[in-house]
Amino acid sequence: MAAGTINKVILIGNLGDDVKMHYFDDQNCVGRFPIATSESYTNKTTGEKVTSTDWHNIVVRNGLAKVCEKYLSKGDKVYVEGKLKNRQWEQDGVKRYSTEIHVNEMTMLSTKKNLETPNNTNPQQHQKPSAPAPKAVQEEENDDLPF
Repeated sequence: MAAGTINKVILIGNLGDDVKMHYFDDQNCVGRFPIATSESYTNKTTGEKVTSTDWHNIVVRNGLAKVCEKYLSKGDKVYVEGKLKNRQWEQDGVKRYSTEIHVNEMTMLSTKKNLETPNNTNPQQHQKPSAPAPKAVQEEENDDLPF
């Protein structure tokens, strides 16, 4: 990381679709899903309540991707932390662009799948699984924290 710069994103939103997984030959995998964040305000002129929604492309890898695939589905609410990544590719001669949030921490705030688990004696045990980021990333980001 260059001195004096930071790239960190924190979002709380709802999944707009189920997690789409892609598995590679070497046991690595990537999961992708959109989440929506919304804000509401009242139009002072009309008194009408207005809601605007933004969509974010979420990317998770390996262990965290498998947790997302297992427990998350469309409509679930999640807390994610990660960094912005911009991608560019060409499709049919047209340059395409995408901004993604590459997530290294995630907490499930509400899930439908945990309610469907028949032998779930402790509903809390499935509500907040989170896979830690790779150790090097955590240590690098947290070097100067006092705890």
